Amino acid sequence: MRKKVSAAVIGLGVVGVSLLSTGSASSHGYSDAPPSRQALCAKGTVKNCGAIQYEPQSVEGPKGFPAAGPADGRICSGGQRNFAQLDDPRGGKWPGTKLSPGQGYTFTWRLTARHATTDFEYFITKDGYDPSKPLTRADLEPQPFMTVPMGGTRPGETVQHQGTVPTRKSGRHLILGVWNIADTGNAFYACSDVDLS
Repeated sequence: MRKKVSAAVIGLGVVGVSLLSTGSASSHGYSDAPPSRQALCAKGTVKNCGAIQYEPQSVEGPKGFPAAGPADGRICSGGQRNFAQLDDPRGGKWPGTKLSPGQGYTFTWRLTARHATTDFEYFITKDGYDPSKPLTRADLEPQPFMTVPMGGTRPGETVQHQGTVPTRKSGRHLILGVWNIADTGNAFYACSDVDLS
């Protein structure tokens, strides 16, 4: 009888650990170059960020952007209220990474959980974007300027994409990185403020 009870307890423990390690509560990933808002918060470059400073990898929301996904004004937080500081434009004062239009650039993600991936997409704001207001779909060009298909493979812990900063852009802009997961209904969102002047 003791052997059966012990086996049952061990079996439940293994199932519990498996569920915890594969559930959506595990860590994920974020854009590190150009630094995303959550990366700036985690590094302490930007203060008063709330919970995101401790878990920059957790900006997860519904996938299907731009047709679906987080609501306008809540895109940078992935629609998560506990990360609302990422949607706060801070009067347009988020630090902006200096880039040049037409410049080759290595876009980098740090992943803490390697999910099967459909693709990575990169959107940029339209000319006339107002960085002092929360991000909406109307602020973004309708098509990504770069899409990196992954075909369901699991990327490594560091993911780098060679791309070109869109030409004919100048001034303050925002690049939205979207990591689309293949085997769930979610994606990860990362807003990176950039200065193309």
